[in-house]
Amino acid sequence: MNQTSSATGRHDNLIRAEVVTTPEQLLHAYAIRAICFMEEHGVAARQTYDGNDYQATHIIVYAGDEPVGTARIRWFKDFAKMERTSFRKAWRDPRTIKKCADFIFEHISRKGYDRVITHAKPKYARLWRAMLGFKPAPGKEPLLFEGHDEPYLELVKDLTPPHNAISPDTDAATLFRVEGFWDARSEFEAVEI
Repeated sequence: MNQTSSATGRHDNLIRAEVVTTPEQLLHAYAIRAICFMEEHGVAARQTYDGNDYQATHIIVYAGDEPVGTARIRWFKDFAKMERTSFRKAWRDPRTIKKCADFIFEHISRKGYDRVITHAKPKYARLWRAMLGFKPAPGKEPLLFEGHDEPYLELVKDLTPPHNAISPDTDAATLFRVEGFWDARSEFEAVEI
């Protein structure tokens, strides 16, 4: 039986973030985005979902088995871009957001990237700076999108890749493994000779 905080009715101890690797997880991520972007903020579906969804790594956050948050990571030559971050209202708290962000930063740095950028409205930009260590991107002007009431600010965070970051020197078996599961032997890997 799960223990629930009587004050919040939530399962805070069961929060986990995962790389999306199944169709069901992707549907959960899309559902969170629909709730937050389309329903709450009135963002059009064609702007909420775009062709970048097919070239990105999606992250899903669960409380137990219930999807509560999501984000998308896109990969560029020298940096990763964290975007489409959204959490259901009841889960917009520092603990949940930080747990998700830490998972994302670890994933990005494990891939060998030392910089992540994001774009956020001023209210959220303050949150990303104070809670997650982002800084304003130097020399970048705010960007206003059609249908949005405030401009987006570009933020940047420097990361330190770990000693086992994925690189051209990484063993071939690791490079064949599923995104984010680089340390787990694939069931298809042959026994070492």
